[in-house]
Amino acid sequence: MLRTEIEKALNVLKNGGVILYPTDTVWGLGCDATNEAAAAKINAIKERSADKSFIILLDNDSKLQSYVTEIPDVAYDLIEYAENPLTIIFSGAKNLAKNVINEDGSVGIRIVKHDFCQQLIQRFRKPITSTSANKSGSPSPLIFDEIDEEIKSAVDYVVDWEQELQNPKKPSTIMKLAPGGQFSFIRK
Repeated sequence: MLRTEIEKALNVLKNGGVILYPTDTVWGLGCDATNEAAAAKINAIKERSADKSFIILLDNDSKLQSYVTEIPDVAYDLIEYAENPLTIIFSGAKNLAKNVINEDGSVGIRIVKHDFCQQLIQRFRKPITSTSANKSGSPSPLIFDEIDEEIKSAVDYVVDWEQELQNPKKPSTIMKLAPGGQFSFIRK
């Protein structure tokens, strides 16, 4: 049941743990985006460099101002009208773990339109990280069955929701948005 899975994932996040969970895109590794030790655990699981930043997920665009110093007005239109999952890289990240933010001070944020993620983030009241559930340099698993057993056993909790889905999801479109509103696509 959805509520039960949200409760279990919530407890892990509150205790600084790492979850393997379904998102609006590919399966992700998630933790409290304000917890530096939890983000470091994900880097260890993925065997990736500590200087790589994370995408963070929020349940509502009204929370952007808590994590970004300056939000161009166009951001709200982009979020509202995006037909596919859209990650926007904003300058001036704040109130996040140092190792979640890019070295240039930016952060990628996606407002999720996915029941499990929205409800989990709403209940957690903080952003969570989202990075593909694979070792660094390996292809992103598009369905749960493609996730390496080593990843599954390294996390603190594997969410039992949407594991049976066989329709592959794609990673999000990534767009960099400057404070003045100029933008460029990083990944389409």
